[in-house]
Amino acid sequence: MKKFEEVFERAVGEKRVVAVAAAADFHVLEAVAAAVDRGIAEFVLFGDEERIREIAGEVGLKKFEVVAENDDVKACGKAVRFVAEGKADAIMKGIVETGTIMKAVLDKEAGMRTGRKLSHLAAFELGTYHKLLFVTDAAINIAPDLEGKKEILANAAAAMGNLGIEKPLIALLAAKEKADDKMPVTLEYVDIVAEHKRGFLAEAVLDGPLALDNAISAESCEIKGIVSPVGGDADLLFCPNIEVGNVLYKSLAFLAGAKNGGVVVGAKRPIILTSRADSAESKLISIALSVLF
Repeated sequence: MKKFEEVFERAVGEKRVVAVAAAADFHVLEAVAAAVDRGIAEFVLFGDEERIREIAGEVGLKKFEVVAENDDVKACGKAVRFVAEGKADAIMKGIVETGTIMKAVLDKEAGMRTGRKLSHLAAFELGTYHKLLFVTDAAINIAPDLEGKKEILANAAAAMGNLGIEKPLIALLAAKEKADDKMPVTLEYVDIVAEHKRGFLAEAVLDGPLALDNAISAESCEIKGIVSPVGGDADLLFCPNIEVGNVLYKSLAFLAGAKNGGVVVGAKRPIILTSRADSAESKLISIALSVLF
């Protein structure tokens, strides 16, 4: 899969419903309008009805349902329950703090928890890479332990499989490509790869530790003499902590100008957790990804 246009094409006809919490935002509804126009999804909008209808008129959004709720906390709670009850297939954050919607998602009585760790999966379209490049986790888990890393890997592999990427190639990122006692994460990666050889995450191919250049550049692997089933062709870059993930995410988005979208996976349904500052295009990509995840 090389372009997000392919993601849009796959999403059309899925007939998914997305619930948007605190939906009265121009860029959010601009993305919603684009998704409706493309036939990617239908939407139920929770929030300030008067403001939602006003913005909908500005962006040309005609087909939608509104659940009126002026209180953002209550709007998030209602939207989450709506999804948990099976009335919608994904939930999207509108003009509200991330903590507010995540508190609603994590409420034990809301019905969105599965017992699995939640994690963020982002996708990038780069002119300098030969296919879509995925990154996890840049937004949710601060410093996952070994078991946490394995759960995040499982979340990502499952979501990418639903997207149609069979046997995704996963690079376990570190600062070097060899195990080093001074870099504990490299030792964790050795354990993960050993478990992989015994059957862990059989639906993917993973290798590590790998430095970023090894993961995405076949030439780098050739020069350094690295033989890896993932080297130079990674589908997914696995980041060991949120600092690495967040810096990589923002470097690709802001320095490389990559088109991007992201979804939180691991809950009962996907969570579209875009930043309030993200473009309408980024939000549209995230919607399309959630429909397929």
